[in-house]
Amino acid sequence: MSEEKIITEEQAHTNPMLAMPVHPDTELKSYIVEYVGTKLDHEKVTVNMIAEVFATDFPEFAFAYAEENFLRGYQLGLEDAKGLHTPQTENDCGTTD
Repeated sequence: MSEEKIITEEQAHTNPMLAMPVHPDTELKSYIVEYVGTKLDHEKVTVNMIAEVFATDFPEFAFAYAEENFLRGYQLGLEDAKGLHTPQTENDCGTTD
């Protein structure tokens, strides 16, 4: 990575998960934390650091993951909107008494 990004205190309050340090309690986490820590020259590795390195070094994974989350969120929004539209609200629209 050419430019290191640091999570600000304001961003950490918005999404505190990004600022969480990652504890290598599995073999995969250990490998990822070691890789990211070495690449960014940090002993303490956060979730945000891992996401940034993945986006740089493995963009296919980051894109597929982001796309899936977007589609699921969009589908949920459509289902919520559909639930707001009921026959009663349709009859009430545009009528004056």
